[in-house]
Parts: sequence; structure tokens; C-alpha cells
Amino acid sequence: KETNVTRIIVVSDEVAADTVRKTLLTQVAPPGVTAHVVDVAKMIRVYNNPMYAGQRVMLLFTNPTDVERIVEGGVKITSVNIGGMAFRQGKTQVNNAISVDAKDIEAFNKLNARGIELEARKVSTDPKLKMMDLIAKVDK
Repeated sequence: KETNVTRIIVVSDEVAADTVRKTLLTQVAPPGVTAHVVDVAKMIRVYNNPMYAGQRVMLLFTNPTDVERIVEGGVKITSVNIGGMAFRQGKTQVNNAISVDAKDIEAFNKLNARGIELEARKVSTDPKLKMMDLIAKVDK
């Protein structure tokens, strides 16, 4: 609502291959917003499609590695909001909503090196936290 987007695109090879998740995600978009689920390769292909020019689009990802892949593929991203990454075995909790593993940290380091803002907050009213500061506290 606050972002005024007209289109939400979930970018994930895993979700794009899962018919149930894909269907659910495309059906829960708010009124006036179109939702799509695409794999990483398709996002890179359609990024410069003039059909989407001028639209406010929100890209959603399930992991930072996919963000890194589309940036390497030429998609221009200046800022990433990390809203939540669930804890599971092998991950380290960096705050109450975000858990990372070595692969995630590597992707965040690469995105940070490109000058992409990495901010952590669950909702827009939360204060912005720098993701690299959170990682630095646990990555010692």
C-alpha cells in the first residue's frame, strides 16, 4: 500500500517450479496489483521489456543469492530491503527476523561491494538497520 506498486514479481527458481506456491502467491496480491512468479533467468530476460516501462514494480526474493544473480545479469537494483529470512539449521540469527548462512553472507558481501543499499526491517515503520552491520556482529 505504501509503495504504490502496480506489479509484484516474485523472483525465484524454486517458487517458479512449485505450482502450488506459485498459484497462491499470484492470488494474494492486493487489489489493483498484478502478481507474477518468474525464475531468475526470465527476470533477467524481461527486465528491459518496454511493456513494463513506467510501472512501479516490487521484486520479492526468497534469498540474497537470487538478488546477486539478477544484478550480475544486468538488472539495476539500488536498494534491497531484507524483511525476513527464517531460521533453520545451519543458519545464524542476526536479529529477530533474519537468519543467514555462509552463502547468504557471501551474496550480501557481493551486493554491498556493488554499492547496493542493504537495509533490514520487517515493516516500513521499523527503523532502517544496515544489513552489513548485523552480519558484522555475528560473522567473526
